[in-house]
Amino acid sequence: MDRTMSVMKSSNTSMLLRSQTGDFDHNRWLFETKGKYGIGNAFWSQEEDAYGHDTGVSMSDFLDKPWKPLTRKISISPSILSPYRLLVVFRLMFLSLFLVWRVRNTNPDAMWLWGLSVVCEIWFAFSWILDILPKLNPINRSTDLAALHDKFEQASPANPHGRSDLPGVDVFVSTADPEKEPPLVTANTILSILAAEYPIEKLSCYISDDGGAILTFEAMAEAVHFAEVWVPFCRKHNIEPRNPDSYFSLKTDPTKNKKRPDFVKDRRWIKREYDEFKVKINGLPEVIRRRSDAHNNKEARKEKQLAREKNGGVLPQEPIAVIKATWMADGTHWPGTWLKPTGDHAKGDHAGILQVMTKVPENDPVMGYPDEKKLDFTGVDTRLPMFVYVSREKRPGYDHNKKAGAMNAMVRASAILSNGPFILNLDCDHYIYNSLAIREGMCFMMDRGGDRICYIQFPQRFEGIDPSDRYANHNTVFFDGNMRALDGLQGPVYVGTGCMFRRYALYGFHPPRANEYSGMFGQNKNPAPKIHAQTESGEDDDTQPLNSHPDLGLPKRFGNSTIFFESIAIAEFQGRPLADHVSVKNGRPPGALLLPRPPLDAPTVAEAVAVISCWYEDKTEWGDRVGWIYGSVTEDVVTGYRMHNRGWRSVYCITKRDAFRGTAPINLTDRLHQVLRWATGSVEIFFSRNNAILATPRLKFLQRIAYLNVGIYPFTSLFLVVYCFLPALSLFSGQFIVQSLDIQFLSYLLTITITLTLISLLEVKWSGVGLEEWWRNEQFWVIGGTSAHLVAVIQGLLKVIAGIEISFKLTSKSTAEDEDDIFADLYIVKWTSLFIMPLTIIVVNIVALVIGFSRTIYSVLPQWSKLLGGSFFSFWVLVHMYPFAKGLMGRKGRVPTIVYVWSGLVSITVSLLWISISPPDETGSTSGGTVQI
Repeated sequence: MDRTMSVMKSSNTSMLLRSQTGDFDHNRWLFETKGKYGIGNAFWSQEEDAYGHDTGVSMSDFLDKPWKPLTRKISISPSILSPYRLLVVFRLMFLSLFLVWRVRNTNPDAMWLWGLSVVCEIWFAFSWILDILPKLNPINRSTDLAALHDKFEQASPANPHGRSDLPGVDVFVSTADPEKEPPLVTANTILSILAAEYPIEKLSCYISDDGGAILTFEAMAEAVHFAEVWVPFCRKHNIEPRNPDSYFSLKTDPTKNKKRPDFVKDRRWIKREYDEFKVKINGLPEVIRRRSDAHNNKEARKEKQLAREKNGGVLPQEPIAVIKATWMADGTHWPGTWLKPTGDHAKGDHAGILQVMTKVPENDPVMGYPDEKKLDFTGVDTRLPMFVYVSREKRPGYDHNKKAGAMNAMVRASAILSNGPFILNLDCDHYIYNSLAIREGMCFMMDRGGDRICYIQFPQRFEGIDPSDRYANHNTVFFDGNMRALDGLQGPVYVGTGCMFRRYALYGFHPPRANEYSGMFGQNKNPAPKIHAQTESGEDDDTQPLNSHPDLGLPKRFGNSTIFFESIAIAEFQGRPLADHVSVKNGRPPGALLLPRPPLDAPTVAEAVAVISCWYEDKTEWGDRVGWIYGSVTEDVVTGYRMHNRGWRSVYCITKRDAFRGTAPINLTDRLHQVLRWATGSVEIFFSRNNAILATPRLKFLQRIAYLNVGIYPFTSLFLVVYCFLPALSLFSGQFIVQSLDIQFLSYLLTITITLTLISLLEVKWSGVGLEEWWRNEQFWVIGGTSAHLVAVIQGLLKVIAGIEISFKLTSKSTAEDEDDIFADLYIVKWTSLFIMPLTIIVVNIVALVIGFSRTIYSVLPQWSKLLGGSFFSFWVLVHMYPFAKGLMGRKGRVPTIVYVWSGLVSITVSLLWISISPPDETGSTSGGTVQI
């Protein structure tokens, strides 16, 4: 306004005012004066008097860019979302009417069949409501990486040299067994992290080796050595992806969009280096074994020499015991797990290990130079982010709490060494596919309101899945449908990997601002009261509500590390968004993160080793209120739930180029065991204090429904198994779930089916899921529901009732031995007890179809309607079970012998059981007519 008025003060502005509004008429000014383009940052007149002497306007007024948000929320088109919601309401209404009709219209001829079907249908309707309600508000989001760069990495009065003002990020990678998680896979993940496009001095990488294996340790050392050439090569030629194994496996033209003339020569050289790197990694087991044998033989000779000297030059007759140790390359004992385990050197019994493999990078770029033996890295920053190997101490008698305990140990160690205010959690087989992924997540954390975000969850994308995705390994219905919908509520659930955390939220603190939701459906929204810390005597403050939820207390016991305790406030401050706009609350001043990180010293590293000891968590709140939460095999879901329960929100970040990619088991047995672990964790959640029914008022109503469904969905298996047997029971008995297939029943059934189909089509539309992916998900829902989910419910009940602990084997990340067929694992049949129930359902339904058809054919009064009803539902069951049956047949239909044996036993058992339940009368007549035998 001031600028406009200053222009209007010129000598001839009176004639340039609009007669009606009194505003400055710019078009008239262009016509009647010497002006050409007006005032702006595209053109500025060189004449001094073009706009008068007193305008007060110059080109410098346009140099500052306007404030821009870093992210944008994109709503789903109303043309898709409105019909979707309307159809949900219609189906809910028709479903209610149908269930009322089913309850009122019994089947006197088969009350047991009617009763079982009605109970199952009521549960299915309840389960569908829990699943569909949180999907009513899906959204999309986008980020502005250019705005992020302008805000944090451009020269300004607060940042005159244009250094990066972005906060630090600590990347966590977890592994446990080098046999099931090959070191080469882990090394490629580490290389993709070290080459990520993020300020090098602000990035740190930690790997947790929970097995304490020397193979993993030395593989990481080799990876760091190879990273010295791989990372600059990626920066020089802008390589994507920066996982060397994935990059060299690309089928596209590697020279596409590459402008440097030396790219082909550089790529050929780095490919040879990577091939040598793979040979070294694959040969490490033999190298370690030979080295250890050589050192052990040398020690044995020394012991014999000492024994001979003590025995007067004669070797004693009793054998000399020599410990078969595992040796490092420097000639010292490996402090972790030995190849031949012994006391203090076994899995679950070894010292803590912390090794900083790359030093803290310098604050200024270190440019490369031409090297005849290597590549020409002139003008390329050759620094590497700090990389730390961590293996926490383990001793007998301590509960080490599996992966959650390892993650908490890394949280403490990283707080001492680097204290990045944000933590990115990755599995060892999930690598960075998009080198800008960390920046994408940082856009949300640093945007207006980002101080209320506890974590950014990225979708999981997988490689090496068979083209047909037989067992729904991509899980796109969940990642692109359910998670996108939760983003419109309080945020997606945490799914274990590909997640960027706010460190301060992981410590159990509350968001700076939160809301509470009251009323039956949480329709009343009010600001949440501030929670005060307890007094030193342990008594609650008078301002604390008497009925406060346990999750609403403040954490107090972090352990006895002073350095760690002092790092909490620093991490909280550094994680705040930039206070560059009046609308940004709880921000930090620009330029606050420009100071270089101090180098590490011996006391600091010693403190980091101390906080990963097995006794450190004694009498603390680690695993209960602080860090990853203990007590469940799905610690990821529980950890995210606790944060949402305190009022934090999360964000789902779907990038144009996949942020991360990993592997998934394509073998049927491995896939079912993976689903079994997830479902068992859900049952544990249902029977624990983490049940969403007990949530705080800070959890939104629909978010509460979503978490409630997480704990309830495995119990659907009980009703699903019964419902899969109902068609067979109908065909055996000659009855159906209704007395007759009248027009009312068929109308309800048709209406419910059509509305469900339309809802699914619209869901596919707004989520971007393919129809084939949706169908695969439906098939595997039946397969998993009748196998893994059922066993999970039984295991969960045994744990709650009898206290029987549940143990799981680590999912293998290795590939099949057949190098000619990358999908060879798909055809391997490994028998497991999880196969019993689905196989029984298939055999029983096939036998029932034969019996039902034979009875109707030979019946005097054939009841075709009941045969049609039973056959239709049996066909529905068998179609959903088709991928399971195909998996049992293996490659080229070679069915294992145990499948034939089990099928025969089931068929004979079912036939004999039915004859004993419904024996034929003397004339050979049955309920459906006569059957001549």
